[in-house]
Amino acid sequence: MQETLRALLIQDMARALLLAAAAAVIVLLSGRAWIELLKRRNIRKRARNEGSDTMVSYGQITLGGVMIVVPVVFLTSLFNLIDRWSMLLPLAVMVGYAILGAVDDYFSLEVVPSSHYGLTERVKSALQWLIAIVASVVLYLPAPYGLGHSGMVFVPFVGQLDVGIFVIPIAGLIIWATVNAVNITDGVDGLSGWTLLVAFGAYGVIAFLNGDFTNLMALCFTLVGACAGYLWFNAHPAPVIMGDLGSMALGGALAVIALQSQQWLLLPIVGIVFVVEALSSFVQIWYYKYTRRTTGTPVRLLKMAPLHHHLRITGWSNPQITQRFVVITLASSMVAIALAMRA
Repeated sequence: MQETLRALLIQDMARALLLAAAAAVIVLLSGRAWIELLKRRNIRKRARNEGSDTMVSYGQITLGGVMIVVPVVFLTSLFNLIDRWSMLLPLAVMVGYAILGAVDDYFSLEVVPSSHYGLTERVKSALQWLIAIVASVVLYLPAPYGLGHSGMVFVPFVGQLDVGIFVIPIAGLIIWATVNAVNITDGVDGLSGWTLLVAFGAYGVIAFLNGDFTNLMALCFTLVGACAGYLWFNAHPAPVIMGDLGSMALGGALAVIALQSQQWLLLPIVGIVFVVEALSSFVQIWYYKYTRRTTGTPVRLLKMAPLHHHLRITGWSNPQITQRFVVITLASSMVAIALAMRA
């Protein structure tokens, strides 16, 4: 029995690694043509600098996230959907956020006259919440209406706990927060791509160790391969960024994978960089408003938010920021994997 299980796990791991390699090759072969097409069409974000508080973009070519999302959807649809309908949820969430991100990117392009830079925050946040709540309900509802996850979560050193129907608002918040945290992190060449690659790799290992989520493992490694291919073109100085299309789509996919693996308590550890980046923006805005209201003189804690912009202004180079944040992500992911083995 154990030998049979071991053979099946090895077979699933081999399939996952082949999907990762295939995704990387597809991105490497198609990436240059896609970037050239974007350049010819001038698919470039309007450079926008909002004083010393935030910096939104640099006028770079955007929509690079297509290079990741399309191969992952294609390969998963061909090789990871047979008797694995649970893959439809992360794919649907990824595509849903990709479409939302593409619309947001569209209204921030130089070639598109618009009074707004992208969608308004209220509209974008409302649509993000809509996708997140729908996904959470599908995750909770029993078959055939949903995936039948009953709110179970693995707690390190404790075991399984059931949060019941409360998993719906919890999952909705996790998806929404992860989407925005990854989106905020996409501001330095290679940063979001590398941190996502490590995060998906960590959850791929966690799914493999669990043994019950080999389909999630295959999806994770497909995403790892696609991110690796994308990073070939996103190395500093990068000609292209993934844009809101890519960062929102991959943030949504990461959150749903964490929820389906029932190891979502480990997500803040695996994604420690995303958490810190998001908190730096939140605290910057909150403290600025607080000091303006209480003292009449607004004060900024950072020279610019999120944290990677502050570090760049203080003298860190783009490669230094990326490499050091990736080291942190690798270390935190090792901790998360170790904790998953104790659940």
